[in-house]
Amino acid sequence: MNLNPTGRVGALCWVAAVPLFLAASLVTGLRWREPTYSWAVHNISDLGNAHCGVWDTTRPRYVCSPWHPLMNAATLATAVLLAAGLLLTWRLLGRGGVVRTAQTLLLAATGGLALVALYPADVDENRHVLGALLIMGVGNVGLLLAGFAPRTTTLGRWRPLTLSAGLVALTGTVLFFAQQGLGLGVGGMERVAVLPFPIWACCLGVLLAERPACHRGRARSMVPN
Repeated sequence: MNLNPTGRVGALCWVAAVPLFLAASLVTGLRWREPTYSWAVHNISDLGNAHCGVWDTTRPRYVCSPWHPLMNAATLATAVLLAAGLLLTWRLLGRGGVVRTAQTLLLAATGGLALVALYPADVDENRHVLGALLIMGVGNVGLLLAGFAPRTTTLGRWRPLTLSAGLVALTGTVLFFAQQGLGLGVGGMERVAVLPFPIWACCLGVLLAERPACHRGRARSMVPN
């Protein structure tokens, strides 16, 4: 399978998404003071909260994120990159009901990422929660479903990677909503639920980008007149 230019751009979008998101998470978290940011205690969304104060009735904690604009901008950019990767590799990954349904659910998850970026939890909690449900619920179901793509499709060739990511993500989602950290903390468990999709996309982007380019002009020149 040779990779056409459109598919290569999509693959590179996927490769760029997770480093951007993780770098913004790290930098924004380092700007916290009293308390310092904890990946085990605090949610990802705490990095994007626009105001300082005690937040969350379930797990009350003081949140103050001075660089929240950076985190929200990076989350929105991550959503755009993941969506672009999906759309630009849409036909490349294969055909059939399983592939298309998985792609559609994952695309919905990128919309969820955009929602949580545009509507911080302390600004519009309802839309923020909707975005989180699209990411951790709809998106992770789509990721697991992608693991059942036919092996004859491009997506199906990496079934072990995709199934593993989907199972980890859905397990993390169930445990996060049950508020069970299992040694990672509830904040850590949220990352187990959220990060498999962008990490999977990054890995798949690398695998796709390593494929030879499709030289259409050369192929046409070899066809007899």
